[in-house]
Amino acid sequence: MSNNLVLQTDFGLSDGAVSAMYGVAISVNPAIRIFDLTHDIPQYNIWEGSYRLYQTVAYWPEGTVFVSVVDPGVGSERRSIVAKTAQNHFVVTPDNGTLTHIKSSIGITAVRIIDETVNRLPRSGESYTFHGRDVYAYTGARLASGIITFEEVGPELPSDSVIELPKPEASITDQVLTGNIDILDVRFGNLWTNIDRILFQDLGAKYGDSFEVTIENDTRQVYKNIMTYGRTFADIHLGEPLLYVNSLDKIGVAINQGSFSKAYHVETGASWKISIRKIAKIIGG
Repeated sequence: MSNNLVLQTDFGLSDGAVSAMYGVAISVNPAIRIFDLTHDIPQYNIWEGSYRLYQTVAYWPEGTVFVSVVDPGVGSERRSIVAKTAQNHFVVTPDNGTLTHIKSSIGITAVRIIDETVNRLPRSGESYTFHGRDVYAYTGARLASGIITFEEVGPELPSDSVIELPKPEASITDQVLTGNIDILDVRFGNLWTNIDRILFQDLGAKYGDSFEVTIENDTRQVYKNIMTYGRTFADIHLGEPLLYVNSLDKIGVAINQGSFSKAYHVETGASWKISIRKIAKIIGG
């Protein structure tokens, strides 16, 4: 193991919950290295927790252990698991869909259910509402520190039994590329789609080309306009919209030095659709 433990939750930092997780991990091993992925996942938003793992995990060294706690079903019959990825990272999490993007994009090679008779904070057995501290931080710290092996987490489960959220795929029909708004680049308000750059290039896209972009929420049209495909934000004027390739090699939608999501009240998820159609290049402006 790498001795690295990375934490992600929807707890925020306004109380002591995250600090308690730190304390448990350090009590397991004072030399453990703890990092925050984020604690600002919107409350109960399993989809966003899944996406942020996908956005981050591949950039960490092999053996890194991630603890992801977005757990609206805490205390219920949902399973507590540790998954080993195809790139030899480990994710400690409730089995509620948090592994959706990792499973489809990176791959999961093995899964074990956490044996709480062994891998649970001592003297916490009567508490059922803070598994992030009592089960996940404790197990994650033991695994990252080499106190337990992956095999000692608990019984093995079939990898295909891991719960997945619905995850639509982008496609092209009659030269119209359709996808979803998967997530926001939160601080800047850019939209990140599920459209791969390579699929986008099947439209014959080149930098400087013009595209008609339509965004719908279910069947309600929220936005429709012409925008340029740019290499960088500097390729367009201040306040203009553009299509670009984001840091995950997906197509993004932005306003140069503005928040697209706030300007047009765009959110994320399976009901938020985007359609892109190439048009004759707009001259002038």
